[in-house]
Amino acid sequence: MFLYIHGFLSSSQSAKAQQLKQWLSQQGRAQEWICPDLPADPKLAIQLLRKQIISLDQPVKLVGSSLGGFYATILSEEFDLKAVLINPAVRAGELLKQKIGVHKAWHSSENLSFTQQDVDTLNEMTPYVIQHPNNFLLMIEKEDETLDYRQAIELYKECNQLILNGGNHSFSRFKQLITFIDEF
Repeated sequence: MFLYIHGFLSSSQSAKAQQLKQWLSQQGRAQEWICPDLPADPKLAIQLLRKQIISLDQPVKLVGSSLGGFYATILSEEFDLKAVLINPAVRAGELLKQKIGVHKAWHSSENLSFTQQDVDTLNEMTPYVIQHPNNFLLMIEKEDETLDYRQAIELYKECNQLILNGGNHSFSRFKQLITFIDEF
């Protein structure tokens, strides 16, 4: 079972979410894909994800991209779950403080409001130490134009890591690495 956690302003319609869904379907495992559309409010997003995890009758592997990687870190530590982090936002509040305001979602016409309170919440949620490093697979493409990949390498230094030259924030090699993610 996979719980894909999308990034800021993204959705279940994101390229990586859909690539994972398609791959699982091709393997005859379509029922193993879960990807809720998250609200911009981090408290509500984490609550929704916690409820999703608790409602499942089997272990789930978290796959989180960017802000989704931030959420996956919190949930992996809380529920002792495997998590694959794709170009994760390490200091999400710091990163997203410049995004305060109303934004159009990437895959819909919905407008999402992001506030200073949301930034403060992300800052309060920020993990500074990883307690269960064997639960994590960090996947980084160094040419990420949004995040400083070195922050992730430092925070997840005791975790499994796949650090790739080139690429971008959307993690251009995701589709080619789904089998690797599945085997983690």
